[in-house]
Amino acid sequence: MILFTWYLILSGVLFSIGAVGVLIRRNAIVIFMCIELMLNSVNLAFVTFSRQLNSMDGQIFVFFIMTVAAAEAAVGLAIIIAIYRNKATVNVDDINLMKW
Repeated sequence: MILFTWYLILSGVLFSIGAVGVLIRRNAIVIFMCIELMLNSVNLAFVTFSRQLNSMDGQIFVFFIMTVAAAEAAVGLAIIIAIYRNKATVNVDDINLMKW
């Protein structure tokens, strides 16, 4: 029972680090990695609850989240590379494609 608490604390700390990274960083790749960190912390929480409740539902959710994260990584990195080729920067303050 105590072991599950430590996994949930670790999950919360990882999610907090990811959220702070998204809010304060300006590099698109670092923001992207922080979003991935947040997704993995949620996966850890799902697996912990799944194990504690003796249910496979959490692990099934983790499978789908990992699938979506892999697709998001491929598309997100492709978009970041395309923006870098056009603007020569990955700083989100310098990238504003909606300007005239």
